[in-house]
Amino acid sequence: MRLDILERICDELSKDEDADLTVLKMSSLSYLTDYFVIATADSSVQMKSMRDRVVDIFKSEHHPIVFYDKNTDHDWMIVDAEEIVIHIFTRKARSFYDLESLWSDAQKVELHGKKGEG
Repeated sequence: MRLDILERICDELSKDEDADLTVLKMSSLSYLTDYFVIATADSSVQMKSMRDRVVDIFKSEHHPIVFYDKNTDHDWMIVDAEEIVIHIFTRKARSFYDLESLWSDAQKVELHGKKGEG
């Protein structure tokens, strides 16, 4: 797992105001992925922008993407890139699905001196 890609993604998503970024280390809890990155968007336009920038980072690093939501009419968008899964929520959906509580045993990760939690 290349942490530099994770750091680039977190740096990029942190540029959005009120992204409320959380990074969870999932490797000890799930065999499906190493990290969840959870972010909040205030509008569908912002969600699309965040998703597109994340996809661009993976593509620029030639990192495989398993799946990503291509529609913009969701309250929750996912970019699944094997070791890293990005979850971009509206505020309402993030509160409703509450992945941080669901995966409360996961370690919260700090990157670049910025705490990986909201």
